[in-house]
Amino acid sequence: MTVRTAMSPDVFDLLFDDARLTRLRALATSPRLAIDEGDLSDTEILLTSWGAPRLDAELLDRMPRLRAVVHAAGSVQQLVSDDLWRRDITVTSAADANAVPVAEYTFAAIILAFKRAFVHMRSPSTVLEWRDLVGSTRYGSVGRTVGVVGFSRIGRRVVRMLGQLDDIRILVADPFVSPQTVAAAGAELLPLGEMLGQVDVLSLHAPALPETRHMIGAAELAALRDGATIINTARGWILDHEALLAECGSGRLDAVLDVTEPDPLPFDSALRGLPNVALTPHIAGSMGTEARRLADSALDDVEALLHGGVPSQVITRVDMELSA
Repeated sequence: MTVRTAMSPDVFDLLFDDARLTRLRALATSPRLAIDEGDLSDTEILLTSWGAPRLDAELLDRMPRLRAVVHAAGSVQQLVSDDLWRRDITVTSAADANAVPVAEYTFAAIILAFKRAFVHMRSPSTVLEWRDLVGSTRYGSVGRTVGVVGFSRIGRRVVRMLGQLDDIRILVADPFVSPQTVAAAGAELLPLGEMLGQVDVLSLHAPALPETRHMIGAAELAALRDGATIINTARGWILDHEALLAECGSGRLDAVLDVTEPDPLPFDSALRGLPNVALTPHIAGSMGTEARRLADSALDDVEALLHGGVPSQVITRVDMELSA
């Protein structure tokens, strides 16, 4: 079975260190072949990642034997086309592997939010001694409640990590899961409207769908407790930034934003100037050496396909539309 790759050269070098390149060479006919070069008619498995071209009808016609697209990254939305879904081609993703660093980032941000660490990093001279803060009930993790919006791959991992903490209540809002499933993970399922007024930290893990546009808006932010922190590692699309600016500008809420709308924010955005808003440049996902997890996941799927097995994470059109 012929395996070829399609991704930008810098991404290829990021994903495949020496050990993974050796493994790839044992599987792929032309590990570094650019998709726009040469005869692709014998391609049966296409290993893709960031920088791969959209798989439209014209490109797919050049690969009549293609039976699987193995994506060494998260979302396949920018890669696939209607033409691909109409053909009997398996699509897999490394979204589970990419969920690991996002969940780790989120967990770390929650811990730091309990200490308002981001605020002090942004304004190091405002408070000089811990004695000025030790009596404030705005600090600390004991007895706190964390709300997780979206019991997604990442949301589930965050809930699991939070379960390691003592005296933490974990709430989940997601219309597509059962109370039993959430309870088995150590959390409690509530409607979003009921959850908001109970949480000290709100962590967003919902997909960017038409119906989730600004799902956290002025009313939802107003429902949060004074001193709450909102963390967004999902999509800027789901959070109303004008409403957030009003709440954070007043000092009532803190925010940690790894994704924004637009992404990145303009340099003159008022959110950038607020000491209680921490911005990171979309780094929660796989970065640097973490990208090797994506390669491992993809190579596992390629091996499964070559040996007649089932890939670990097959993506359907419905899956893609619900996790965009």
